[in-house]
Amino acid sequence: MEFLILLIFLEVSFLVFRSVKKSPLNNSQKRKVYVDTSALMDPRLLAVAETGFIGDDLFIPRSVTNELQLLADGKDAEKRARARAGLETVRALERVVYFNASILSDELDHTPVDNRLLDLAKQNRGVILTNDYNLQKVAETEHIDILNLNELALVLRPKFATGDEIKVKILAAGSNPGQGIGYLEDGTMAVIDHADKRIGEKVTAKVIRLNQSASGTMVFAKFVGATAPIKSAKSTKSVARKTSNSRSRRKQQ
Repeated sequence: MEFLILLIFLEVSFLVFRSVKKSPLNNSQKRKVYVDTSALMDPRLLAVAETGFIGDDLFIPRSVTNELQLLADGKDAEKRARARAGLETVRALERVVYFNASILSDELDHTPVDNRLLDLAKQNRGVILTNDYNLQKVAETEHIDILNLNELALVLRPKFATGDEIKVKILAAGSNPGQGIGYLEDGTMAVIDHADKRIGEKVTAKVIRLNQSASGTMVFAKFVGATAPIKSAKSTKSVARKTSNSRSRRKQQ
């Protein structure tokens, strides 16, 4: 009996070890991400990195930092400011704990930086992190994967903007007087002004503003109209009275 228990223990231990070894979190499974100049000059990169969404190793070629330095010393004031911010981003990325960011010592020759990135990604089965549309298209023709901050922003942007009309069913009264609370199809909470008396109805409202936070997105809107208008008690009695009067006239005739 003891031998059987020992055998089961050894088998379970082996399965656990094998699953850990094959885990996607293992360092051997990390992609090599080569960061280009346009991505480093985008302040969103550091913001995304600090959330922990990037777990792959980042490599910043020396040719990229050299290009940033040239832009930082250039005459274009806007590019100069963005390039200096990009150099600060390089130093900040090295301090992020969720991944390893390192400077890659490549040759500083006359090879265009984009070509250098393409060669590095192809030789090492890596990925290029860029906002450069043209570089992305070239990489796609060579079957190199691309991470694009602009595409990420498009995916995460709110579905509604100020001035858009939405339809939502009012489920409860809000915390402030006059407010009604409902939820959009994707689960987003909508706070509708002047809709506290429309509970149970599906109303049309115009978006006033969006409130985005770590807990999610809230839509604030103003009541425009109801898809099924409420009939007041007075109007209902009036209609009933008119119907009753017309019936009595018919009987008299």
